[in-house]
Amino acid sequence: MAEKEQQEYHPATANGYHRSDEEAAGVPSDELRRQKRKKCIIYIVAFAIFQIAVITLFSVTVMKVKNPKFRVRSATFGTFDVQTANPSFNLMMNVEVGVKNTNFGPYKFDNSTIYFYYGDTEVGSASIPNSKANFKSTKKLTVSVDLTSVNLATNSGLGTQLASGILPLTSRARLTGKVELMLIMKKKKSVDMDCSMEVNTTTRELQNLTCN
Repeated sequence: MAEKEQQEYHPATANGYHRSDEEAAGVPSDELRRQKRKKCIIYIVAFAIFQIAVITLFSVTVMKVKNPKFRVRSATFGTFDVQTANPSFNLMMNVEVGVKNTNFGPYKFDNSTIYFYYGDTEVGSASIPNSKANFKSTKKLTVSVDLTSVNLATNSGLGTQLASGILPLTSRARLTGKVELMLIMKKKKSVDMDCSMEVNTTTRELQNLTCN
């Protein structure tokens, strides 16, 4: 019985070295090294491709600087003096403007001026203070502007429009500033306002407001 136990099979060893499964299966050690190098190269290439994809995606989304949008959002009125017999108007309008920043960094803009026109004639203006629109947000500002017809020609057609209860206006402005990305990159960006609107002299409200 003791002799039978001594004859049981034990894996071959040489000088205390145990062969791997591949070596036991007859795979040469050079071939094993080639396979390991091949796997290593595949891993390196895959990692490099992944890094390139991440950098490309980052550059076309986060690092791409877009133009902010600057427009009139709404308005209310204080003084509201409209005459149809002797066509004229004298209005005090509280205008809410918005600077919409869709970038992944804040947009800091300088002082500016918003101008209002009846036809091609300027009828009022207001100062826009320097400020900042945070990333992916809209900065809202309210400014007061006095609108007056004092500079309009007598044959401007104002009487006909005031008699219909509608005073058409346009607004224009330009903001200049910089978009800051990752606290290290600053990109200059300018944005123009070009809005049209109507003052309803009956309801004393702003209507049909559109901006390009």
